[in-house]
Amino acid sequence: MCYHASVAATLEQLSNHYQKPFLGEFPSFFSPTNLVGYHLSGFNFPLLPIISQEQPNAFSFANWGLIPSWIKFREEAESIRLNTLNAKIETLLEKPSFKQAVVSQRCLIPLTGFFEWKQINSKEKQPYFIHLQNSSIFSVAGISENWINPENQQMVRTFSIITTEANGLMSEIHNTKKQMPFILSNEAEQLWLNQTINATEILNEINLIEEEKMQAYKISKLISSKVSNVPQVLLPFIESQTKLF
Repeated sequence: MCYHASVAATLEQLSNHYQKPFLGEFPSFFSPTNLVGYHLSGFNFPLLPIISQEQPNAFSFANWGLIPSWIKFREEAESIRLNTLNAKIETLLEKPSFKQAVVSQRCLIPLTGFFEWKQINSKEKQPYFIHLQNSSIFSVAGISENWINPENQQMVRTFSIITTEANGLMSEIHNTKKQMPFILSNEAEQLWLNQTINATEILNEINLIEEEKMQAYKISKLISSKVSNVPQVLLPFIESQTKLF
């Protein structure tokens, strides 16, 4: 799955990479030179920049954790989004929470990498950072929804990251559930946002990214601390070696 991501880039860098502007006002805690986040946990429902089918030529902002538009109550919205951080591609066209969004609310979520844990034994897991070798910024496929909060009538835009079957590299790391985010090539980005092609056709046309284009390395347990949104969380973990004399 993908519950922990990194967008170690500023809004300005994202805009330059995709050649798309940010329209409207920035949220109060963002500015063009703000770095989005070294470690972003989906369980905190962070606000992230996305590119949507509704507005394919510009960036907008959405909270991670999809709330379907048909949800009626705030309590129900808060509960369901814990289960919609990811949308498995295998059931994307079947689940009520996702099947409408994938038709006309597809989106791109820019990342610089993501985090996953390898199960070492029954008690130990090793965290890894995974990224692309030749691109500092890349897109994963997502779906978004616009939900109206009935308590104040404000619109809340939310999204879910689509996951797919792990490739060889990710099968070694995510060795329990064997899933990974649905990473898109530059060509696939355009397909994913294309409003004239239906979702089934697109899903059949887009191939899983080759593991040769990805790179992964061990990181420290800092990612599990309360102060994990810092540059040090991305540093490779150096295992200590005992010298024998």
